[in-house]
Amino acid sequence: MDWEELLKDSRLGEKVSSKQKSADGRSEFQKDFDRIVFSPAFRRLQDKTQVFPLPESDFVHTRLTHSLEVSCVGRSLGNLVGETVISRNPLLKNKFTRFHFGEIIAAACLAHDIGNPPFGHSGEDAIAEFFRNGNGKFFKSKINDEKKWADLVKYEGNAQGFRIITKLHNPKDRGGLRLTHSTLAAVTKYPRESKIGLHNELVLKKSYIKYGFFQAEKDLFKEIAEMIGLTYKKNKNIYWWCRHPLAFLVEAADDICYRIMDLEDGFRLGLIGFKGTEELLMNLINKSDIRGYKEKDEKDRIGYLRAVAISELVNEIAKVFLDQEKNILSGKFEDDVISRIKKAKALKTIKDVSVEKIYKSRSVVEREVAGYEVLGGLLDTFIQSYNEAYAGNVSAKNEAVFALLPARITEEIPEDLYLRLLRIIDFVSGMTDSLAVSLFRKIKGISLPGGRVTE
Repeated sequence: MDWEELLKDSRLGEKVSSKQKSADGRSEFQKDFDRIVFSPAFRRLQDKTQVFPLPESDFVHTRLTHSLEVSCVGRSLGNLVGETVISRNPLLKNKFTRFHFGEIIAAACLAHDIGNPPFGHSGEDAIAEFFRNGNGKFFKSKINDEKKWADLVKYEGNAQGFRIITKLHNPKDRGGLRLTHSTLAAVTKYPRESKIGLHNELVLKKSYIKYGFFQAEKDLFKEIAEMIGLTYKKNKNIYWWCRHPLAFLVEAADDICYRIMDLEDGFRLGLIGFKGTEELLMNLINKSDIRGYKEKDEKDRIGYLRAVAISELVNEIAKVFLDQEKNILSGKFEDDVISRIKKAKALKTIKDVSVEKIYKSRSVVEREVAGYEVLGGLLDTFIQSYNEAYAGNVSAKNEAVFALLPARITEEIPEDLYLRLLRIIDFVSGMTDSLAVSLFRKIKGISLPGGRVTE
């Protein structure tokens, strides 16, 4: 792979050359960032769970604040790495600055969770479980394509995000948000389809442990990959490429933020004490970097240690990336960068503590259980209504439920069952946590419009 190709600012769905584009002071990658910020799907992240249910505290992170923080860390990583990459490749100096690297990563980080359904990662599991063992398993015999079925039983928010930004936003215009090919590749952490074979040893590699696009969008990713020169994995009949190099830094920025910020949230909610949190963060920093630490109160001390820890992790990750640059460009590096840094063991300890004391806390587990009931119930109701409408059944209940679906879904119902199921998944997964709960309660008769609860 070649940096000049990897940093192309051409756009999916647009044929306008860069010379014809209007000059308003922004780079094409900054425009990507702005398009994502102003998209409805990004706005909805303000009411989607990161870890803790939203009423728990006004401090804890939502998917929106998490995405903004990841974007900031990603931009720093990109700027730092970009400076050295350009110095190593003099031919890049005439076309790029270090800031282009940071802008691509910042935009990709901003969109990295845009496909997450309500209730966080448990929401993904709930949708997959509906098709594996819930009422959705009925459709297996009706979908002849095993790759399409794998999309459903291995449902993945990353693939949903790719679908949102390349197709669902402005669905009548090819390319969706029409982001640059470089940003779209950088946001795709797992550049493969869902069905690649159970015995393929590469599935165990961090770069390929999940998948990044549905069958419905696989040709769009192929177009992106070929446009910027991603290396094809040469597996027969499988859509599978090497990662865009900057995707490694998108992943690293996400890893830094969820490990450090989830820990701080756990401290703020009293799930982990001050001393325990302080010790975990101290293991990530150089003690000589601490100045005026004892003068702060406990919350400010943790916030201060968090800031210093993130700064030092950014520098370590940038160094590992640059050390591995040749292997990354050749497609030989298939691990996560963060596992190669000196402080990897300390970060692993934080993750283990978080799993035990934060992710298994009562409120988090209660939310996960609720996610299975709410999302499974919504999928069951709306899929049944949608399929009945396609078949021409117009019972009173079906008509009422069908009326709740947005016009973009009901105006033209696909003949392909797989596409019909994706349409309903689009609708349900796009909901905020609050809307999903509210709509579920209403259609199940648990509450009525106006807030009345049935007896």
